[in-house]
Amino acid sequence: MNRYFASICLNISFGIMMMLVFQSGNVYAQQESPFPSELQTLIESVEDKVIEWRRDIHQHPELGNREFRTAALIADHLRSLGIEVQTEVAHTGVVGILRGAHPGPVVALRADMDALPVTERVDVPFASTTRAVFNGQEVGVMHACGHDTHVAMLMGTAEVLAGYRENLHGTVKFIFQPAEEGPPEGEEGGAELMVKEGVLQNPDVDVVFGIHISSLLEIGHISYAPGGTMASADDFRIVVRGEQTHGAYPWEGADPIVASAQIITALQTIVSRRMQLTENPAVVTVGMVHGGVRSNIIPEEVEMLGTMRALHPDDRLAMIEHMHQIIENTARAMGVTATLTLPVTTSYPVTYNDVDLTNRMVPVLQGVAGANYVSLEKPQMGAEDFSFYAEQVPGLFIFLGGRPSDVSASEASAHHTPDFYIDDSRLDLGVKAFVAMTLDYMNNR
Repeated sequence: MNRYFASICLNISFGIMMMLVFQSGNVYAQQESPFPSELQTLIESVEDKVIEWRRDIHQHPELGNREFRTAALIADHLRSLGIEVQTEVAHTGVVGILRGAHPGPVVALRADMDALPVTERVDVPFASTTRAVFNGQEVGVMHACGHDTHVAMLMGTAEVLAGYRENLHGTVKFIFQPAEEGPPEGEEGGAELMVKEGVLQNPDVDVVFGIHISSLLEIGHISYAPGGTMASADDFRIVVRGEQTHGAYPWEGADPIVASAQIITALQTIVSRRMQLTENPAVVTVGMVHGGVRSNIIPEEVEMLGTMRALHPDDRLAMIEHMHQIIENTARAMGVTATLTLPVTTSYPVTYNDVDLTNRMVPVLQGVAGANYVSLEKPQMGAEDFSFYAEQVPGLFIFLGGRPSDVSASEASAHHTPDFYIDDSRLDLGVKAFVAMTLDYMNNR
């Protein structure tokens, strides 16, 4: 009874301290820490470790469904903390289950592990020199999207919460996910496969939180967007078939190249004329066109590849219908045939931040970062397979700054590029955000 009473008092104290911080505005200027001293000490104890883990993982990147070293590092760490560990989930995924001393909800925290087929150009002591084979080609491998920071922050969070186990009112499920960038050709992977394999069950997850680093957002800052925060993504293939003929006598055949040009132009009217753009943005992009072998031959076939993106599930369905109508009717008018395959390999839902959950967590995030360092941002047209978790349970996906303070956003290198760079000096803020959101949900459900 004494221990339980002490736990209740500590939780009440935590809540009061968080409220005071929320009222104070800038946490760095007016409040040393929103956490009880015991918890703050645990957080401080992992700050250097998080940076070390991040740099080690950065130096040893692995492609999707091949994160063997990273998975072993994570599993060993979780076991050392007394956390239940499941391995080989969705190929190389690792799941840790931390059961608190008191009953309560199940909170899932997610980090993705995979790197990209990009050759690093950043001049840092821990730069990657790794080479691997991706879809039959030898490539350089680099953490060019910051997943190394995600893993390190969640490892640090696991250590903090494991040390705070006696005060936890609920269970934490740590999800270390492979292949967020997509699995190799011919394989399943990522969040979709993890959900299919039951990662949100046994125990059943009540809520899920995710953090993504941003090379364009300044360190010390957090951004969020309620509702659709990242777009759905469906890749597509269009094959236009005509009748081959000599380029000097086009009337003797049916030109799939001219028809393809008309289809590409007409597809842009989906966004400009069919969608209510004041409500939700949308994108239709044709990124590859291939047809023909020489200048004076009209070919028999043209292939196009592209991506379709939306920020609302209803818009996504409407766009698919419009694409079928435009492609089929334009082809018919041009005297050719056309087939649409959608999706080809990628089909991510809208990454949707539960509005009530988001509104509830904004003051929590302000408590750990300071009110002036938490900003409401516009949704992004990039996609994230965190969306598969948030389709099943309420979710919140936020962005953490990784841009050095002395570098402007216009000078910062974009994600998925050889020059992508993250300042890892404030990864502790990601740990604090994970911890604060977890405890707030557990204690104030």
